[in-house]
Amino acid sequence: MSDAEIIEEETVKPIAGIGTKVFGKWDASEVTCADPGLAPYINLTTVGVPHTGGRHANAWFGKAKLSVVERYINKLMRTGSYTGKKMGAMKAFEGALDNIAERSGENPLQVFVDAICNAAPMEEITRIKFGAVSQPKAVDSSPSRRLDVALANLAKGAQQGTHKSKRTLQSCIINELNKASQGDVTSYAVSKKEEVERIAASAR
Repeated sequence: MSDAEIIEEETVKPIAGIGTKVFGKWDASEVTCADPGLAPYINLTTVGVPHTGGRHANAWFGKAKLSVVERYINKLMRTGSYTGKKMGAMKAFEGALDNIAERSGENPLQVFVDAICNAAPMEEITRIKFGAVSQPKAVDSSPSRRLDVALANLAKGAQQGTHKSKRTLQSCIINELNKASQGDVTSYAVSKKEEVERIAASAR
């Protein structure tokens, strides 16, 4: 085998999971992303427990090196009664992945990535001032911004499902991820994406 063939063979290998398993159960290397814009930004590399202690916080774009699993767990803790309860959020998300795997028989990380792709808005609006008048204008969202918005909306949709309800956070995560992965408009994240894109389309 020539050197060129060896180099080509090395580049073809999937690098998404690098052989590690999320929560020691789910292999990330077999997960694919249907959105080519988001694919380089979705990081599933996890070693053991998804808890890095915020070491990425002071580095520019340090969050790009952080696993989307940990980023989603951190988003679940943003507001309400889940603030600061990382172990509770982590157990709820792990239980949700277990449940999705039992029901569907497929890798739950694939469902999670599909939900992110369906919840990421392609464009948003910004306000541009012309003298004293500010007008809304449609702008394309960067891949990093799209991923941030998708994770935030998926977490917020799961949180809101528990308000004034007897449903647990785990069941709400399952419900939100399953609906978002199928592109169902009854999902909070998908409905927010379509609303933002509709407003941007009218502001072109």
